[in-house]
Amino acid sequence: MVYTRIKLFLFFLLLVSIGVTNAQTSTNVQLYTQQKRVKNEPLFKVVEPDYTVSPFTGMTRKHWKDAALYLLRGAFSYVDKMDDPMQFPKMQGKSYPRIPEQVPTEKLEGLCRTLFLAAPLLKEDSSLEINHIKVADYYRYQICKLIDSTSPSYIKPRPRNGGPHQNLVEFGGLSVSLFAIPEILWKPLPQQQKDKLAALMLSYGDGPTVPQNWKFFNIFILSFYKSQGYSVNEKLLVEYLDKVFGHYRGSGWYDDGPAYDYYSMWAFQMYGMLWSNFFGEKYYPDYARRFRLNFKPMKDNYPYMFARDGKMIMWGRSISYRMGAVIPFPLMGLENDPFTNYGWMRRISSGAILQFLQNPSFLQNNIPTLGFYGPFEPAVQSYSCRGSVFWMGKAFLGLLIPDGNPFWNAKENEGPWEKKMQKGQVYNKLEEGSYILITDYPNIGAAEIRAWCHVPVTGAAEPYRGAENYNRLSYNSAFPWQADGKNGEVAMNYVFLNKKNEWEPFRLYDFKRYDEGCYYRDVSLESDPNIKANLTDITLPNGILRVDRLCTDTSVAIRLGHYALANTRGAIREQSRTMNGYTVKIIDNGEYQLAMVVLKGWKEMEIVKSHGLNPVANESKVIDATDRLLPSSPKLYITLMLWKKSGEKWTDEELVPVRSLQSNKNNDEVIIQFKNGTVKSIHF
Repeated sequence: MVYTRIKLFLFFLLLVSIGVTNAQTSTNVQLYTQQKRVKNEPLFKVVEPDYTVSPFTGMTRKHWKDAALYLLRGAFSYVDKMDDPMQFPKMQGKSYPRIPEQVPTEKLEGLCRTLFLAAPLLKEDSSLEINHIKVADYYRYQICKLIDSTSPSYIKPRPRNGGPHQNLVEFGGLSVSLFAIPEILWKPLPQQQKDKLAALMLSYGDGPTVPQNWKFFNIFILSFYKSQGYSVNEKLLVEYLDKVFGHYRGSGWYDDGPAYDYYSMWAFQMYGMLWSNFFGEKYYPDYARRFRLNFKPMKDNYPYMFARDGKMIMWGRSISYRMGAVIPFPLMGLENDPFTNYGWMRRISSGAILQFLQNPSFLQNNIPTLGFYGPFEPAVQSYSCRGSVFWMGKAFLGLLIPDGNPFWNAKENEGPWEKKMQKGQVYNKLEEGSYILITDYPNIGAAEIRAWCHVPVTGAAEPYRGAENYNRLSYNSAFPWQADGKNGEVAMNYVFLNKKNEWEPFRLYDFKRYDEGCYYRDVSLESDPNIKANLTDITLPNGILRVDRLCTDTSVAIRLGHYALANTRGAIREQSRTMNGYTVKIIDNGEYQLAMVVLKGWKEMEIVKSHGLNPVANESKVIDATDRLLPSSPKLYITLMLWKKSGEKWTDEELVPVRSLQSNKNNDEVIIQFKNGTVKSIHF
């Protein structure tokens, strides 16, 4: 398994690159982190919106620049003088820094990642000034501090036998900005400083990496300095380029060793296109051509992963990078392809930007939180610091696409949502290679995905790869994933009361096939592989029909959760009713309704209230089904998980769309007849 091959690399990375050990965890972080606190700026507003070219968001290229400046002003509110680093208030929890030795890397992250915002702005206005600081002068000054051994921001070169380090990531990002605006960041530097900076960055770039998207950081460092006439390790550069293509799985998707997530887009696809544009076409045209070929098919599936209004799905690690996931859409402008719906690409991109910039929980102390909207510790990884969030600035590298490009000039539209996708229907796309199933629901305008997860967490260097970031049965743009609770609270997964008396979720999934609208997976419990299931998802216009077969060799308590609803409007209403002999439970938060109907197997349902588990609001509710699974023949659990917008009435056929169920003796074949005449045959 790929995971096994990289586990030692990643374990080393976590322990060494940012100094993570339990003994090093400190409750006195405030002794060595930035103490300044600033008041949040008002919510971002689209000033003088242009509803002629952008009838849905009002956002044009000018407003994208406004949005980039809005985020950059927040960062510069911590800079009163040239010596002030890009260092921001630490949030409580697992994020770093945890020891003083991690602080230089923390500052480096803030510096290099805010440059994703600053670089395209400086390219058009090199005299840009924020908080009485000349932005170009500030970044050049701070870059030179990296090579000044007397500076608190000094970064030590990688030792001769040193391994991969977070500094490699940030220097890779810095190389992107050096490529973008060399006339501002690079050319004005004295030759001695250029040489020192080259030696420092190449000490990391000409070295080991992690077998995932990290190879691009080495590639960018080596490529930039080759473009500037320095002697670099071209053999290693080509080796890493070849290995990057080894991650490609088709349909525009790369695996990130081992997972599929947004890194395929804000890393592999973004870096591949920018590298080709900055460097590859001149020096390695065959590799540039391959990156472009791998980029092309993405437009046929990735846009469908966003809601009708552009909202992105909360899914995968590093979700605090948020709208950085839209960067492939403006980069489609590099293709200038007449068959690309640029108006739809921009509508998605602008919608995702507004999804966050206009959320009142997004900023804390003027800096984006570590979370999805507000702070959300269950979604945070230990490799992140507060400045890590500015990876989202990658979205604004789209401003490198010039004003006259069709990405900016095409009239905003909603693509297939407007006419091709009809209400009362559901639309699925399976991506061969990655086996990601993308589903669009016109009734509520939501997008949904089912994706790879097969990583154990016991003793794992990266336990988050098997946690809620990846292990949900599905992920939906309307219902961000909720963390599991210690008392069995669960949303969109099964949990089992294991031998340690802990509620454990499924995470070891194996995709089997997608056949006639049925998405089949097998799964087993990590702590007890004799607890296993055959899972089938059938998507419906208003939700999901689950047909699952579970077996065990021991008695075990089990629970299955629907999506969760956050309490965003003062109360979540509850309702129970009986329909055609089935019990229906409904919750309604004033925006959406969720309904669960047990058709077979479950003993009972309950509505569970929780605190601190939901990324949208502190209080939430979820409908869970419960049972005790006994060691006998495989047992069928057939469950309807449904939704509607609040205020809409349910019809009898929507709540119970199934007319009849039939199964054979071993429950390995199930025939479902729907009231609309459709028949589904499930074959385990």
